[in-house]
Amino acid sequence: MPVTRQSPRTSLRRRAFTAVATVALAGAYLLAVDAAPALATPPGIPSKSTAQSQLNALTVKSEGSTSGYSRDLFPHWITISGTCNTRETVLKRDGTSVVTDSSCAAVSGRWYSPYDGATWTAASDVDIDHVVPLAEAWRSGASGWTTSRRQSFANDLSHPQLIAVTDNVNQAKGDQDPSTWQPPLSSYRCTYSKMWITVKYTWGLTLQSTEKSALQSMLNTCAS
Repeated sequence: MPVTRQSPRTSLRRRAFTAVATVALAGAYLLAVDAAPALATPPGIPSKSTAQSQLNALTVKSEGSTSGYSRDLFPHWITISGTCNTRETVLKRDGTSVVTDSSCAAVSGRWYSPYDGATWTAASDVDIDHVVPLAEAWRSGASGWTTSRRQSFANDLSHPQLIAVTDNVNQAKGDQDPSTWQPPLSSYRCTYSKMWITVKYTWGLTLQSTEKSALQSMLNTCAS
């Protein structure tokens, strides 16, 4: 049976086409990976029913004073592992494709801020928010804690107390509770209420009546 031989020119064209197709496919794969959303997902966010039970169990009382409060009474950020402190640990947890240098500082990556729906590629544009602010915790019972307990609260990676968000949004929030501040992205308010409730419940903090009403309204928007 005769053997059909390709001309050198035809063979070269086919090899070139194959190479171009391979590069194109690889590029498409890289773009697909890069396009994956960066989602900040703190651990321990409860279901709606669990959050409701926790909210019902919280003690309602008038808010305490900020007298004597200082952020220094809540030591942070502490070393978590190697050269990485709490902020750097959350940046890696909540970001996508985060690259760090030898001191664990994030030099590149992508961070999605669920409070406002913005995505950032510079760590300097991202703050680590204490969902229940330190001053709010102080007014809600933490003023009577030991410094060691306040340090654990300020660096809590086991519950939904720390989250990477847009720095300006975090600064606008300040130490406000949900009766006066809620995430600008209304679709996230359900999740925010569940995080706030479970943190206060876990740490035995109190809440005021206006705060409870706001949390209940937010929780009512949850499907589950």
